[in-house]
Amino acid sequence: MDVRSVVFAAVVSSVFSSAVFAGHETINPKSYDSLGKCVKAALAKQDGKLVKVEAKSESKTLVYEFDVQAADGKSYDIECNAKTGKITEVEEEVAATDTRFKAIAKVTEADAKATALAKHPGTVVEVEYEIEPDGKASYEFDILEADNEEVKVEVDAATGKIVETSYEIYQIGQE
Repeated sequence: MDVRSVVFAAVVSSVFSSAVFAGHETINPKSYDSLGKCVKAALAKQDGKLVKVEAKSESKTLVYEFDVQAADGKSYDIECNAKTGKITEVEEEVAATDTRFKAIAKVTEADAKATALAKHPGTVVEVEYEIEPDGKASYEFDILEADNEEVKVEVDAATGKIVETSYEIYQIGQE
């Protein structure tokens, strides 16, 4: 195990050892600590409990995606560019039965899933229902491909078009 792996493991362990980051303003990452910068930025954007982090590749760019559960029970996916430390997207996760989601969705989950699987054949291992920052709704399918790579495919719930694809590098925390 190299030094970077040990440092990363220590950072992740300390990040997930605290249940709630009410004092996230005290996180002072070093200039080389892209995960620390992104944790701080994500929790500044939406205070709450950090339950999962995923590193993924979007258009050859390393992105951290944090699942944050707010005190009011709402869940958010917050994406951060690992190179810049800037938040690039905040999506609210909702239930499939959420009235806002259902009002926007014109495409069925089955049709959206078929679109995702046509482009990325494999097994769907998770589905999320999201309200985008612009108020649009989307389905997000985690697909395990034949080569055991996991790809996230986001399908617009109104148009049925694929709007984002990313490959998971790793995941830490609760599903």
